[in-house]
Amino acid sequence: MKMTSETTSLQPLKQAMKRVEKKLQTLETQFEELDSAMENLTQKFEFHRKTLESQAVQDEMWTAVLEIKFTSLELNIFYSYIIETLHYLHSQVLEKLPDLERRLPTLATVLKRKNNNKRIRVVWDTVLEALGLQEEDVKAFCTFFIAHSSKAEYYSANLRQMYIHDATPMITNIVKNQILQNSLLHAVQIIENKKTAKA
Repeated sequence: MKMTSETTSLQPLKQAMKRVEKKLQTLETQFEELDSAMENLTQKFEFHRKTLESQAVQDEMWTAVLEIKFTSLELNIFYSYIIETLHYLHSQVLEKLPDLERRLPTLATVLKRKNNNKRIRVVWDTVLEALGLQEEDVKAFCTFFIAHSSKAEYYSANLRQMYIHDATPMITNIVKNQILQNSLLHAVQIIENKKTAKA
């Protein structure tokens, strides 16, 4: 009789413990959901921050390219190195992907498809690394090309040599934007090294 009485008196306590346990489980679930929501929000903010940073860099690049008052000679020299570098980039990608030559007729198609094709992306990254380039260099080349291709004239290597022995001092003296300056210096280095290797 005593045991029955004790069991009966413990019953409300057990029920209360179950209710507490259920509430704790509910709270745990809510915390997990909140944690997941916070993680998603953090990822979105991070993506947004990177997008804004990228946009700011791109805006700065456009400003740098458009603000500099190049002489005809300077414009043509820089334009020629950029054109040859972009062409060389494209040829290096095709060299590693000969079966995709028809599907990648221009560098623009490579740039467009590399984000959705892992094989192209891997080759693209490999080529950039081998040439000592980064994505920001390619963006700088493309920005310069878009901004000035309508009025620039291509100078061959022999013609460039007639006008100027070394383009490096010209770049460092005229171009003050660090990203654009570095990208142009990379372009000159790539083409001159290629010319030396060929010779």
